[in-house]
Amino acid sequence: MIAAMICNHRISIITGHYGTGKTEFAVNLALALAGEEKKVMLADLDIVNPYFRSRDRRDMLENANVQLISSSQACSDADIPALPSEILTILENRNIRGILDIGGDSAGARVLARFWPKIVQEDYQLIYVLNANRPEIREPQNAIAYLRGIEAATGLTCSGIINNTHLCGETTPAEIRKGAALTETVCQETGIPILCHVVEERFTENLSDLEEPVFPITIKMKKPWE
Repeated sequence: MIAAMICNHRISIITGHYGTGKTEFAVNLALALAGEEKKVMLADLDIVNPYFRSRDRRDMLENANVQLISSSQACSDADIPALPSEILTILENRNIRGILDIGGDSAGARVLARFWPKIVQEDYQLIYVLNANRPEIREPQNAIAYLRGIEAATGLTCSGIINNTHLCGETTPAEIRKGAALTETVCQETGIPILCHVVEERFTENLSDLEEPVFPITIKMKKPWE
């Protein structure tokens, strides 16, 4: 039931610097919630990064009873800066759990501004995903400044931090622990709690001593050339 613990609000908005692994986390979270018999909708609203798109895994998600909506349904290879009208279903249907995967940086986060009046009326959480291997946010003060920029762009308040430190195929437990240390510092300086540490299933036993929950994932998102 760890997914329900992480997603303890009806709507979870996943944000952070590009390249932190937001989409991988969002997809795994949606699948885990569906596995816990929750009715789940995942919105792919990332119109900034063309490389990792949850809509590329539409069949897998829908076979797992995750309903996917995206910014470019008519042309799977396009990234059109337009939001789907179906996002209103996530905001208005209180019988579903909604996950919104939005683009990295404040420009990507700004796509939610038009929905601010509806979002703030709902049970939502803004989740900030950290990867200590991204040069722009590897220092605590830079990571915090980036977080505050996203809050300013969205008009929303962050209520949880995720450690998703990785090096793709070269990830090690030591790298994840490095990310845990960064996340702890950001937590202490902002007062925003750590929700979990995202780790590949193969590392779960090696990281069971971490104070916060460990959320095991399997890699679903592949690079376009893989």
